[in-house]
Amino acid sequence: MSRPPGKPSRARPAGKPLPNRLRIIGGRWRSTPIIFPAIDAIRPSPDRVRETLFNWLQPVIVGSRCLDLFAGSGVLGLEALSRGAARVDFVDREAAIGRHIEAMLERLRTTDGVVHVGDALRFLGRPSQPFDIVFLDPPYASDLLSQVCSKLAEGWLAREAYIYLESPADRSLPDLPEGWSLHRSKRAGQVGYYLLRAHSD
Repeated sequence: MSRPPGKPSRARPAGKPLPNRLRIIGGRWRSTPIIFPAIDAIRPSPDRVRETLFNWLQPVIVGSRCLDLFAGSGVLGLEALSRGAARVDFVDREAAIGRHIEAMLERLRTTDGVVHVGDALRFLGRPSQPFDIVFLDPPYASDLLSQVCSKLAEGWLAREAYIYLESPADRSLPDLPEGWSLHRSKRAGQVGYYLLRAHSD
């Protein structure tokens, strides 16, 4: 859920809610606040979108290994850990975001999250390792989804893995790799969100 580098947000008038504050909505850390770096380009998934997503994932989240590839606020990966995921790898190009997520993991007293600061495609250029669930929320203005999906299909997905994808509601899904199918989808305002399934032989 991170975006290309942006300027820090301007100070908001007194009494206005902070734009860089949200909360974990389920699991062992329910209601724990997350205050992420005030970078304009970070756009976290709204509470109702996350609630729906993790209702979809409820049967498979416990014990899963997850990849939060455009981590941003880190809320998707942290929500997954709160609900019983065994491990989450967080990837983001912003060093400030990496420090924020590491601080959150320390605050939550968990060693089940690993932070990687760097480009998503470069990360996927490493030797692959299989994940059960992958969260994809790249910059809306980018054309990264098709490239990232192609890379993920090269050994990064466990058998019957799930891939969550978020994009503008008026944009079509990219061409999916062979064996992928649309499992669930929904719209919230201008946001379209999808849960895909990667079927393997």
